[in-house]
Amino acid sequence: MKTIAQEDYLKNIYKLSQRSGTAATCDLAEILDVTPASVTNMLQKLAKTSPPLVNYQKHQGATLTNEGEKVALRVIRRHRLIELFLVENLNYGWDEVHEEAELLEHAVTPEFVEKVSRLLGDPKQSPHGQPIPTADLKVTRVDEQPLPTLSINQPATITRVRDEESKTLRYLAQHNLRPGTSIKIQKRLPDGTMHVLVQGVSHKPIQLKASMAQQIFVNKPLEGAELPRE
Repeated sequence: MKTIAQEDYLKNIYKLSQRSGTAATCDLAEILDVTPASVTNMLQKLAKTSPPLVNYQKHQGATLTNEGEKVALRVIRRHRLIELFLVENLNYGWDEVHEEAELLEHAVTPEFVEKVSRLLGDPKQSPHGQPIPTADLKVTRVDEQPLPTLSINQPATITRVRDEESKTLRYLAQHNLRPGTSIKIQKRLPDGTMHVLVQGVSHKPIQLKASMAQQIFVNKPLEGAELPRE
C-alpha cells in the first residue's frame, strides 16, 4: 500500500518524464510545493523500496521503474475517471474538477474506479482530452504537438489541454477552445502572444498569451489541409 505522498510523487514523475524524459528535483519541488531537500529524501526512499519504484541518481533527476510506472498509471486512471464522472454526472465545470480529483484519487477503492469506468462506458479521455489508462494500464498515444509549434495558417484540431490551471481552463471554455475544436494561428506576436481563429467564430480571432498557448496540444496536421467550412 503506497502512501498519498508516494503516489503524488510517482504520478508527477510520470508526467514530467513524458514531457522531458526525466523528472528534475527542482520541478518536483515546485509542483509539490516542498523543498528540494525533501524531494531528494523521497526519491532516495522510492529508489530503495522492494521492488524499487524509481531510478534516481543525484543531479540526474528521476525516472520510474516498471513497477513505479504501474502505480503512477493507476493513480492517473483514477484521477481522470473521477474528473469525467464529476463533469458528466455532477455538473462540475471542467475548470473545477482537477482539485476535487486530486483529493478523491487517494480515497476511492479499485472496485469504485471500475464501476465508474463501466458507468461512463469505459471512456478513453478525460474532459480535457487527456488519455485515460485502461484497466490493464495501457495508454493510447496521440501524434500531437504543442500549439505554439504550429505554423501560421496551418489548420489543426485540439487534442488535449493541461488540466492544472483553472483560470486558463475557464478562458479556453469561454472561447470553445476544447478538444475536438478546429483552429489555426492567424498571427504570432514577438512576445509569443497568438491570434487564433476558431471554427464557428473564425471571423473574430482569439488572443492567447504564450503561457496559455503552451497548455494546448493539437494533432499533427497533414500539409495542405483546410479548416472545415461552416
